[in-house]
Amino acid sequence: QVQLVESGGGLVQAGGSLRLSCAASGRTFSRYAMGWFRQGPGKEREFVAAISWNGGITQYEDSVKGRFTISRDNARKTVYLEMNSLKPEDTAVYYCAAGPRDSSVVSGRADYWGQGTQVTVSS
Repeated sequence: QVQLVESGGGLVQAGGSLRLSCAASGRTFSRYAMGWFRQGPGKEREFVAAISWNGGITQYEDSVKGRFTISRDNARKTVYLEMNSLKPEDTAVYYCAAGPRDSSVVSGRADYWGQGTQVTVSS
């Protein structure tokens, strides 16, 4: 079937940066929107960012605006999340998601999900 594989997580000091990657395999995603979600310890899963494959439109949760950037490389079937000025409250498992339209991805109703990658930000 379709597989999404995240990488790039790790331990970083507050104020530092990380770049997460999500590589797609198993089929083409030419018309799929993609996004990132996260779930911190003892917290609900929340939307972080999304990007449209065919429109180039990006959306962000308010708390990460100006710090995180989502981008894509269609030739490599890969989506990135550049995270700067990281804070301890950014600590979470980050999940990649894919769906047929932007609204479904943003609302958490994506068709496909990755296994997650851990991001830990120390104080």
